[in-house]
Amino acid sequence: MKINRSRRYTNNLFKILEYIAKDKISASENFKNELDQLIDNLPNFPFKYRKSKYFNNKNIRDMIYKGYTIVYRVNLPKNRIDIINIFNKNKPPLKNNNKT
Repeated sequence: MKINRSRRYTNNLFKILEYIAKDKISASENFKNELDQLIDNLPNFPFKYRKSKYFNNKNIRDMIYKGYTIVYRVNLPKNRIDIINIFNKNKPPLKNNNKT
């Protein structure tokens, strides 16, 4: 299963890493490395994490990591996982009732 990281996810992750690096660069590097490992393991158990509370779709999931929510879509027909977004779990984006 291929993993596709969206531009939104990549941009938001970069901002998060910059913020963490202000305090400690190694913490930022560790955050990214550990998160990449979790994401790279998603194809093994794509439905491991909870159904997203931001979307009304069983194929969209929320992975929680160190206070951040990573929203991803399991696209079985295309044999792909789409990483949609990452944000602080206490500051979610506007609720989206999209049924995609």
